[in-house]
Amino acid sequence: MKGNIKAPQIIITIYLLIMLSFMSKINIPLYSLFNDSLVKFGMNFVLVLSLIPMMKCGVGMNFGMAIGIIAGLIGMCFSIELKLTGIVGFSAALMVTALFGCMFGYIYSKVLNRLKGKEDVIGMFCGYSFVFIMNIVWTVFPFKNRVMLYPIGGKGLRPKISLELYFDKILDNFMKINIGKIIIPAGLLIFVAFITAIMIFYFKTKSGKTMEVIAENEKFAELSGVNINRYRTLAIILSTVIAGIGICVYTQSYGFVQLYDVPLNFAFPAVSAILIGGASRKNTTIIQAIVGTYLFQTTYLLSIPIANAILMPELAETLRMIVSNGIILYAFICEGGEKGLWKKKK
Repeated sequence: MKGNIKAPQIIITIYLLIMLSFMSKINIPLYSLFNDSLVKFGMNFVLVLSLIPMMKCGVGMNFGMAIGIIAGLIGMCFSIELKLTGIVGFSAALMVTALFGCMFGYIYSKVLNRLKGKEDVIGMFCGYSFVFIMNIVWTVFPFKNRVMLYPIGGKGLRPKISLELYFDKILDNFMKINIGKIIIPAGLLIFVAFITAIMIFYFKTKSGKTMEVIAENEKFAELSGVNINRYRTLAIILSTVIAGIGICVYTQSYGFVQLYDVPLNFAFPAVSAILIGGASRKNTTIIQAIVGTYLFQTTYLLSIPIANAILMPELAETLRMIVSNGIILYAFICEGGEKGLWKKKK
């Protein structure tokens, strides 16, 4: 398809319209869906946005997103340990996240730069390996705040740490706008827009444009005197830091810091969202990230109440998994709006 609207968006939009017709029949108010979809979009968009630097530099999709997410979790744990609350606590978490994200991203880049052409697979293994290493580290971190520790023994961090006393929904509730029954989380959307604006500005600079040239033709860029590994390293660090910021945004909306294996749950949905938006490995835009995130999260949001109303409640989780993984599979098959895995080589 040569237009701006490609097959993934058309099919997912049709699927959404079908589910919306079910919503009207089971008396679920559309304003409630719209309110929840805005929050879900804001929660997840920065994580999807973190994929763009690596994709624009030709490094591939960041299946090692868990590395950046762990940087964000460490940042939030430090903020909770110091008992910082409100905007101060959230800002402190972001600063620590950026510090650890730069360190982790630099190490991660060294691995990917040695194994060019296999970044997706290597990134996935790096993410899994780092999560399992951190599963040990979480149990020995010398934190003292009792809110974070297991109640029995007083050692090791809990799998879920409540943010209720710290910065729970600090962005969601900031500048919240009520228009009748519609609630717009303006603070959350403004923060997301701010991160997006920084990303747009960066890719208009010389450094950002050089990354795009590398993705289009790495050999040409190398012959032009561009230090390929330097820009790849920068892109990987940027993606890692933004992923850390993304999990901070997600967590303040969710209300709990989730440790141990949970960081593994974010890479595939984020990648599938940006692919549904029409992106490909070396060509992606902010608009594609926005469209893909909203379509994916709204589809995900609709599946549970419809399953509960139409099917047995016990089948709701099964249907949710079928829908979620089906979307991910479709996104990979139709990568970039074309039937990627089915496309015959000429």
